[in-house]
Amino acid sequence: MPKHGFLTPKAISNRIKAKGLQKLRWYCQMCEKQCRDENGFKCHLTSESHQRQLLLVAENPFKYTDQFSREFLANFLDVLRKQFGTRRVLANSVYQSYISDRNHLHMNSTRWMSLGSLCKWLGREGICKVDETSRGWHIAYVDRDPATIERQNRMRKKEKLDMDDEEKTAKFIEQQVARAATESLSAEPVYTELVREGEDEKIQFCLDTKIQPTLSQPILPMVENPLKSSSKHKDTPKLKSHGRESSEAPQSKRPRISALDEIKFREEKRREMQNRCEHWLHKGIVVKISTKVLGDKYFEKKGVIVDLEDKFIALVRMLDSGDVLKMDQLYLETVIPNIGREVLIVNGANRGSKGKIVKVCPESFSVDVEVLDGVLTGIEVKGLEFEDVSKLHKE
Repeated sequence: MPKHGFLTPKAISNRIKAKGLQKLRWYCQMCEKQCRDENGFKCHLTSESHQRQLLLVAENPFKYTDQFSREFLANFLDVLRKQFGTRRVLANSVYQSYISDRNHLHMNSTRWMSLGSLCKWLGREGICKVDETSRGWHIAYVDRDPATIERQNRMRKKEKLDMDDEEKTAKFIEQQVARAATESLSAEPVYTELVREGEDEKIQFCLDTKIQPTLSQPILPMVENPLKSSSKHKDTPKLKSHGRESSEAPQSKRPRISALDEIKFREEKRREMQNRCEHWLHKGIVVKISTKVLGDKYFEKKGVIVDLEDKFIALVRMLDSGDVLKMDQLYLETVIPNIGREVLIVNGANRGSKGKIVKVCPESFSVDVEVLDGVLTGIEVKGLEFEDVSKLHKE
């Protein structure tokens, strides 16, 4: 019997019936064919093409099931990520959005027999946050994109730095207030009797014009200048007899830096600019993992760098489990040991030199290190930041 023409009523009726979703029980996933009624589906099952496809699937059924499962999961998560983001949403709403595509891959051809089993599997794998309510299963997508994780780490690091600066400022103000209170209590005026030995002797007064700060004044305590304090303790006869010397004392300046100290300062600054780099990874140092991307098993655990793939990628062997991980410098932190332990200076002017911890300053996040090798052997370097020093591993 010849087919109906394209614009005949029968052809138009068939196209209207084929629009939209059809019944799932009349769909063949192996052949990807949708039948409109039971009779058509029965005829398809007995067709030669279906029997041939059935023999191919029977040879390795797990291969096709895994392939269908991967395609279904990728399309389902794509709909969840693009339409709903990381919001908590009803799983059935996501599934309805997914099956609105007429050519979607059906769930009954995958490893999951129901939407509930799919939600449980997503929760176990950590892909989504899953919870069950009276309305059904709710899911929330967990975004593990490297760009997103890096952006979140940068935001957390910035917040931590801002918080550290605020804590430092508050602590400094507290120290200044305590110092002002101590000076105000200790610097009490001493009253003496006015005595004149002879009638012809002149009476002289030596007044301290510096204002002593009190707790009621909203100003910071003034640190006394040692040059001025030394001139204040000179003999009184010298002050009254030599007015020129007393007038020159306040004009005294700070001692000038010697030429040798200036050369040392310039050389240190040049070495700092030359050796300061963005990368600080070195073999043999102990580092700490600062990310939860690999799970709670490795979070804040220590390991030793056994090899470097490039300037920013290192192979880290965990100290507790012995596992070897490939980590980026962004997810690693330096480790500061106790006083007297050996460290490696990983950045700055003395980059690559071994040293020994002399002092740890948690307030300023810095350490003092005694250099053990190189041209600066035996010299103590002060004020090295925690990021520039890391513990050396010993077998």
